[in-house]
Amino acid sequence: MAFLRLPITAPPSSPVSLPSFETPIQNSTKFTNWVRSKSFNFVLSGALTLGLSLSGVGVAEAKVGVNKPELLPKEFSPVIDVGGFLSDGQEKRLAQEIADIENDTGFKLRVLAQNYPETPGLAIKDFWQVDDRTIVFVADPTFGNILNFNVGASVDLDIPRSFWSRLAGKYGNIFYWKEKGEDASIEAAVMAISNCLREPVGPNNCSEVK
Repeated sequence: MAFLRLPITAPPSSPVSLPSFETPIQNSTKFTNWVRSKSFNFVLSGALTLGLSLSGVGVAEAKVGVNKPELLPKEFSPVIDVGGFLSDGQEKRLAQEIADIENDTGFKLRVLAQNYPETPGLAIKDFWQVDDRTIVFVADPTFGNILNFNVGASVDLDIPRSFWSRLAGKYGNIFYWKEKGEDASIEAAVMAISNCLREPVGPNNCSEVK
């Protein structure tokens, strides 16, 4: 797995290119854009074995991908909290909000809360049936900024890439989650994504992180 070190002071100025997974999910399914937190290294943290490249940014380190299907819940859930950040009530509220997002917009939000290397890793691909309309939100405080997003191609067409960097900068920075808690960062990010996805698509959609 490739790791990237991104500048702290500014979001990426060039597109993030991402090749297909080593094992395809479906013929038409792949993650096309890895949207990185501004503050530190890649924090899906072994959950997916990916090759990443970003113009002007060198590869800092590499880790072996993790595949632990035993960490998956027995029944389907859009929220997997192996990090133990969320209460049962919070998980239920997030799952309901995610269901409402999908019903209202057609986009699928999936949340994985983890502390690397305790992660189901590659197993989430098939479990969640990730496709081009899926946003995988990985909350992992291992490297500082807790918010990280893997965005499908159809999502990328409607949501400005700068939104994800601004979202990570506002609710994912270490000062925010250290003060308010990892759960507060996760909940705030889900609500901001919900608000963004519900805005009409246009030149100014998602211009503010709410």
